[in-house]
Amino acid sequence: MERFEYAVALTPADEGGFVVTCRDLPQLITQGEGVADALAAAADAMDEVFAAYMLAKFDFPAPSKARRGEHRLAPPAETVAKAALYVAMRESGTSNVQLARRLGVD
Repeated sequence: MERFEYAVALTPADEGGFVVTCRDLPQLITQGEGVADALAAAADAMDEVFAAYMLAKFDFPAPSKARRGEHRLAPPAETVAKAALYVAMRESGTSNVQLARRLGVD
């Protein structure tokens, strides 16, 4: 899971609540009314960013160390599982067709 945990920053929003950003995933920007709400929204946004990276066949950036005041956050467990498979397939050069054959799926 640590491979997919990224540091996110919560900044107070002018209208109230918090804006959430991630240095390593610049596409991730969201907000929430309180800290818990903002972090939940960030996990959902991270899910979308991961999906976009996989669709575009991008590599995931290595997570930076959290700075003071930042929170470590991972996407939902299902997304982590998909991302781990995606990374393993890219590293081994396995295509979707090859994986399907290995799994006995047509």
